[in-house]
Amino acid sequence: MRRSRMVALTGAVALAASALGATTATASGAATAGATTTARTGYAVLAADGTDARALAQRLAKAGATVTSVNTDIGLVSVESTSAGFAGAARSMSGVAAAARDGVVGRSPDARPAKDAVTRENRATSRHGDEHDHGHGPKGGKADPLDSSLWGMKLIGADKAHKSELGDKRVRVGVMDTGVDGTHPDLAPNFDKKLSRNFVTDMPDIDGPCEFASCVDPVDHDDDGHGTHVAGTMAAALNGIGVSGVAPNVDLVNVRAGQDSGYFFLTPTVNALTYSGDAGIDVVNMSFYVDPWAYNCIGGAPEDTPEQAAEQDLIIKSMTRALNYAHKKGVTLVGALGNGNDDLSNPRPDTSSPDYPGGTEHERTIDDATCFDLPVEGPHVLGVSSVGPSTRKADYSNWATDLRSGEIEVAAPGGWFRDGLGTDTYRTNGNLILSTAPLNVMQAEGQVDADGNITPAGEAAGTTKDCRTVKGKQVCGYYQYLQGTSMASPHAAGVAALAVSAHGKSQRHGGFGLAPDTVRRIVMGTATEHACPAGGVQSYEDVGRGPEYTATCTGTKEFNSFYGAGIVSASGVVARGHDHDHDHGHGH
Repeated sequence: MRRSRMVALTGAVALAASALGATTATASGAATAGATTTARTGYAVLAADGTDARALAQRLAKAGATVTSVNTDIGLVSVESTSAGFAGAARSMSGVAAAARDGVVGRSPDARPAKDAVTRENRATSRHGDEHDHGHGPKGGKADPLDSSLWGMKLIGADKAHKSELGDKRVRVGVMDTGVDGTHPDLAPNFDKKLSRNFVTDMPDIDGPCEFASCVDPVDHDDDGHGTHVAGTMAAALNGIGVSGVAPNVDLVNVRAGQDSGYFFLTPTVNALTYSGDAGIDVVNMSFYVDPWAYNCIGGAPEDTPEQAAEQDLIIKSMTRALNYAHKKGVTLVGALGNGNDDLSNPRPDTSSPDYPGGTEHERTIDDATCFDLPVEGPHVLGVSSVGPSTRKADYSNWATDLRSGEIEVAAPGGWFRDGLGTDTYRTNGNLILSTAPLNVMQAEGQVDADGNITPAGEAAGTTKDCRTVKGKQVCGYYQYLQGTSMASPHAAGVAALAVSAHGKSQRHGGFGLAPDTVRRIVMGTATEHACPAGGVQSYEDVGRGPEYTATCTGTKEFNSFYGAGIVSASGVVARGHDHDHDHGHGH
């Protein structure tokens, strides 16, 4: 196991200010020039190449800032200051590559609240949830009781793959999300509590009251549900209850970077990435996009202020370093392409940014050459689009017409509520992705009552309860239907984990793994090719969507803007990985 070089690994990765002589004294000196305020604001300072991050942290502390974390892997120092002019003054210091307010830098594309039309479109349906009670252990065959509802697993051939490969316990899969309910009976057998980390401190202004006194949730807790759903798709255990994941026998690690509310701050996100590299994690799923800017632009968009431009420069540089670091350390990075029904190669004007704090949004002109949807457009990230049961691109899923840009690599099942027009499956929960859900979240949303029973609201949403008897005691797991590229990405990440399991090798310096570039080639090389729709134009007006959803597909059956190299294949990576180990040449 690789050792982390991060200065601290407790909750939000807080570094005791006294360790670097930080004070809360009146701001003075270059780093704290300008007016002071009573409120403390978080900032991130990125060291220039060749500058020691610890030394920079000491200089910032001596100047009056309070250092909260130091990431020596990429040179990011996070601080708090009462100086209104801190960021500008820090940028003028020698050895500083970028500095800005450490605001919200990410939100899962399918995050809470429930008003999200992509994830929660199923709330108006009347299809009932189910309750199942089972006896001891799994029944015959390699399937769990609810696997028949997992159309996505069949689409990618997971059932066939499981006949010969369930995943290797030496393979570590990271869930970079809102947390993981490690006590869920379908996740507990694979959950690695010792290796898991929570890099987030809950913030009452966006997350609500803290559930724990420290405002740092335990590593096996999830107050959102998004991360737990993702985890189940990748690695729910094949144990006779609920569902089984794509790779049901790998090691599942929570590397939490997201707030309860679904937002992602720069420091936790970067720290989670570098920790993943240091901890020897093989595959990391990133079902989020970087906020408060839907697109981070070098030098900002024309309509942004200089300070807003500096914030985007900081995010781009820091995320690029962190992604490169994780890749170099052996992490295969998989990311959701996003739910904006937008062509990432020719994006529409951005009207949603900055989306935190609220009320600060303004229309922005986005130049694809200098603006990036992060992390999916960052280096080494396998970008995943979403398909429904029919294999049509889901109406909400982003795509990318520039096939040389490395914005899209593959497609995967993400669910599409409006799929199946003309059949009895149209607008039903069964078109979505069923996966694990935390009981506390289901109860908070009113889908499950205090006694653990599914409510009428839960029934309408398709929420499912599955129980079995273990040593005379009833054990129950809860499952919910969601849709989005957030659900597609973990299918692809699970396939990547199977690729490492099936074709990995013992490493020279110990451990077991497979180079990320090799994993990428196997995943893309074995994907099931899918041609563009006839004529290249896909309209969704037949299912009630406006013309803004119409998408244009370019490229060949072998590689195109909707599906990339094709729909990921679990059976393909297990059976034919080395035979098809070629590169399409569309990397980031």
